[in-house]
Amino acid sequence: MTVPGTFRKAVEAHDLSAITSALDPEIEFHSPVMVKPYHGRDAVAALLGVLLEVFEDFHYTDELVSRAPDGPGGAGPAQALIFDARVMGKVVQGLDLLRFGDTGLVTGLTVMVRPLPAAMTLARVVGRRMEGAEGPGGPSDTAQL
Repeated sequence: MTVPGTFRKAVEAHDLSAITSALDPEIEFHSPVMVKPYHGRDAVAALLGVLLEVFEDFHYTDELVSRAPDGPGGAGPAQALIFDARVMGKVVQGLDLLRFGDTGLVTGLTVMVRPLPAAMTLARVVGRRMEGAEGPGGPSDTAQL
């Protein structure tokens, strides 16, 4: 079982195995730089592995954890992690919004990034690396705006 904080520590340690262990088998990943979401632990872990390689100087700056046990629409507890990084030298600011299920595993992950030029660079770089690497559950048009 995981709790808010486990995912963050795994990301900060660049430990893909620990990140993957924190993910629910049915996790859904959303981002505005992708047309379709990623579904399932394996597909999301593959994408997060690429992001670990692509982001430079990645670090979390702030953390917000919901007080309510259930979020809007009956969703589980949530955690927001705000980060700074660079992609191909461009400064990126972002937010990881995590939702947790009854088991404590991450059931939903939404990643928002800004500014737009950096988001577009991220989409291109990740799209190239993921092209041909999608397994079941990964969208075929990974990083189109």
